[in-house]
Amino acid sequence: MPRPKCCRKVSGAPACKLFKPMGVPASSLEATVLSLDEYEAIRLADFEGLYQEEAAGRMGVSRQTFGRTIGAARRKVARALVLGLVLRIEVPENEAALLPKLRHFACSGCAHSWAEPFGSGRPDACPACGSANFQRSGCLGPSSCHTTPTKPNA
Repeated sequence: MPRPKCCRKVSGAPACKLFKPMGVPASSLEATVLSLDEYEAIRLADFEGLYQEEAAGRMGVSRQTFGRTIGAARRKVARALVLGLVLRIEVPENEAALLPKLRHFACSGCAHSWAEPFGSGRPDACPACGSANFQRSGCLGPSSCHTTPTKPNA
């Protein structure tokens, strides 16, 4: 009997859930499905540039589990790019409601922190001082991160 799958922390929903080759209807293409866990692994390792150990800690999984997850995600993305497939990020409806609705930012100039809704684009400047020297502040703890409720394999 396999071990139950542990919960994973996901910092937010993807901005886009479907990518496809230009000029070809998605209905005529095969799809590759990326799970929410795999999306988060790519976001942490390839977008944020974290090492596997730190990224695994942010997701709440072991480094080995993170390594398997990022490997599977990269294979799926590469397959979609090379073969011209639709890449769909699957966010189950029961989990979508649990995802945070805001992205958090912190200004390096005045130490002001604020939140913006997902999908609103990157802010131009800090609302307090107008500085462009700010960044996403990442996971702020359990209230801002999503813990994916997973069921044990039956």
